[in-house]
Amino acid sequence: MLKLNGKVALVTGCGSIGPGWGNGKAIATLLARQGATVFGVDVNLAAAEATRAVIEAEGNALAIAACDVTDGAQVDALVADCVARFGRLDILINNVGQSEPGTPATMEPEVWDRQLQLNLTSAYRTCHAALPVMEAQRSGAIVNVSSVAGLRWVGKDQVGYAAAKAGLMQFSRVTAVAYAAKGIRMNCVVPGLVFTPLVRRLADRYGGGDFEAMVARRHAQVPMGRMGDAWDVANAALFLVSDEARYITGTEIVVDGGLTASTGVVG
Repeated sequence: MLKLNGKVALVTGCGSIGPGWGNGKAIATLLARQGATVFGVDVNLAAAEATRAVIEAEGNALAIAACDVTDGAQVDALVADCVARFGRLDILINNVGQSEPGTPATMEPEVWDRQLQLNLTSAYRTCHAALPVMEAQRSGAIVNVSSVAGLRWVGKDQVGYAAAKAGLMQFSRVTAVAYAAKGIRMNCVVPGLVFTPLVRRLADRYGGGDFEAMVARRHAQVPMGRMGDAWDVANAALFLVSDEARYITGTEIVVDGGLTASTGVVG
């Protein structure tokens, strides 16, 4: 089950911002383990190289490239490169994202614009390039990595990120319907509070640099009593791109330990 032999997968944001497992790194590694030919891209080529080293140490392969997925010309060239190298494109994982603090009153307009570009428009750009390829094949599976911040307030002001991630889910639903009869599926994985290398950066931005307090607070917010990890996200993405999910499109798998089903009260 969940085998991807013969499939070509393009994973954006395949690197990690520090030691450990980020979502993109875990997704790329898991797809390669399941037999896919994986093309991993990241704006930071060194981070992509680190992911490739892990995958190659397991006896699998990862082709990599640097790409700023907010740049349409770079994305078009990336998808063309993927098809030129591998002859097709079966799976697209849109994993790029990053949050900045602020409310509508405190967030500067350029920060707002960048948040939408990075967290929402980047997925449009990759889909704009990839969907014609998949339509010609009459097959394809796309997973967009959203966030529970697009479903509810999660304890910090991040209006640009939250709005973009909510938009990403609706983008996925309407695109899924438009392409359902063409053999293409699109779904979202919606992570909750996940313990990745990004948490240290979040502590600097939202917690005054107190990493341990940030970790404790995030654990306490989750009904299960702990954050998830990147493998929880990767396993959900794997299921959605697999043939076992062939009748699933236009929906979300929320991976959050019960967070969005709870009242959010801590203690």
